[in-house]
Amino acid sequence: MSDAAIQKPGKKKLSFPSAYTVLFAVAALVALLTWFVDAGVYNKLAYQGNEFVITYADGSTNSLPATQESLDSVGIKADLEKFVNGDIYKPVGIPNSYTQVESNPQGVMDLFKAPIQGMYQSIDVVFFVLVIGGFIGIVNHSGAFSAGINRLSHAMTGKETWLIVIVTALIALGGTSFGMAEETIAFYPILVPIFIAAGYDAIVALAAIYLGSSIGTMCSTVNPFSTIIASNAAGINWTLGLNSRLALLIIGTIACMLYIIRYAKKVKADPTQSLIYSQKKEIEERFLGNMTSGEDNTKLKKHHSLILALFASTFFIMVYGVSSLGWWFEEMTTLFFVSSIIIAIVDRIPEKQFVREFIQGANDLLGVALIIAIARGVTVLMDNGMISDSILHTSAAMVDGMDKGFFIVVMMFLFAGISFFVPSSSGLAVLSMPIMAPLADVVGVPRDNIVSAYQFGMGLMAFITPTGLVLASLAMVNVTFDKWLKFVMPLLLVLIGLSAATLLVSVYI
Repeated sequence: MSDAAIQKPGKKKLSFPSAYTVLFAVAALVALLTWFVDAGVYNKLAYQGNEFVITYADGSTNSLPATQESLDSVGIKADLEKFVNGDIYKPVGIPNSYTQVESNPQGVMDLFKAPIQGMYQSIDVVFFVLVIGGFIGIVNHSGAFSAGINRLSHAMTGKETWLIVIVTALIALGGTSFGMAEETIAFYPILVPIFIAAGYDAIVALAAIYLGSSIGTMCSTVNPFSTIIASNAAGINWTLGLNSRLALLIIGTIACMLYIIRYAKKVKADPTQSLIYSQKKEIEERFLGNMTSGEDNTKLKKHHSLILALFASTFFIMVYGVSSLGWWFEEMTTLFFVSSIIIAIVDRIPEKQFVREFIQGANDLLGVALIIAIARGVTVLMDNGMISDSILHTSAAMVDGMDKGFFIVVMMFLFAGISFFVPSSSGLAVLSMPIMAPLADVVGVPRDNIVSAYQFGMGLMAFITPTGLVLASLAMVNVTFDKWLKFVMPLLLVLIGLSAATLLVSVYI
């Protein structure tokens, strides 16, 4: 028998688990926590019609007149007007009302039911993602997108770095102004092929989009879903602390750009330096499979130009609708669906083929939709297990009596930890601000610093937390979580230092 015949088979290389497995492991951890963390809740106050309704730990309710005196009587230092005009639209935690309740540990059946319940609760986002997939499928079928990328790639030769700067800056602007986050899902099928055609890898495109959104929302200036609602819940004007957040926005965005550019240049010069070099062929086939090369392909046909104009207009309308018209997922989903039909008419796609291409496009993003549902399932487990308020209560007790400099930095890390379990910016704001903001008065720190600590902590965690949007974004470009962590951690450490320094300067100067 030859040596080859008796040679032992090589060990199979272990690969990092998929996003679904990572999220399910997180969900299992949260379910386990419900068996060991005491269950408890804060009483909640909600504005309903012309009265305030307080929901107590035992489920009973009580009504109070919708007056400033009622708010003062329960220790909520917020203006009545903020409730009346809808600035504070979610139930607010009442300070000093934490009550332990009978635990409700989440078992195996609850764990498996959570993603299903998460699907129900996130159906607006899920359907938005699926319709975007169908929209992209129709545009790809027209050939306009392929022709446009060829043209843009040719025009950007030698100027590729500006692509990183422009995309990161514009998305950061969207993040800081109206909290652009889930909406960025729509940009990956558009921008990833452009970055790859420019000689970069998919991580560069991912970073420009996701880091841009994350640094923008982390340093929100006029974002109604974090800055304004958190300031209102803390009982202060949202303009307080604006200068420090604006300064960190500028510095942090520049830091993100430089970091991405440094990696991008290294990959462009030597593709083997890419963290996802082993996936290069697979990713290029996925995003550039319909593209052809040649000088003739840099010339757009008339109907391609019209389709690309409709394509771009759809995104401009979406941004305008969300930022100025109060649009949300229902309106955005409708916009993409209508745009799909218009583009199909322009391209003269037969009805049966339109349906086939739309469904195939939606199918391409089905995995992303499932990740969003599983992530929401983690929140379901937290809520059903009643440990969110317990974690907040314990966090508040930890910072009692600290030096103000140490206090504000620890607060940032506490908000980061809490946001792992409560990834919603508005949800975390109304839950935590009435509880945490009064602690600032005790140590002599202005309340706007608590709002900044909340934003910075939540924003920093958003770079890496599996319960946020990162796994859905990674699924858009076929990048595993471990590769993302390897890429982003050095930058995250820099941003942590910048954030802590900004808070310390704000406290002492």
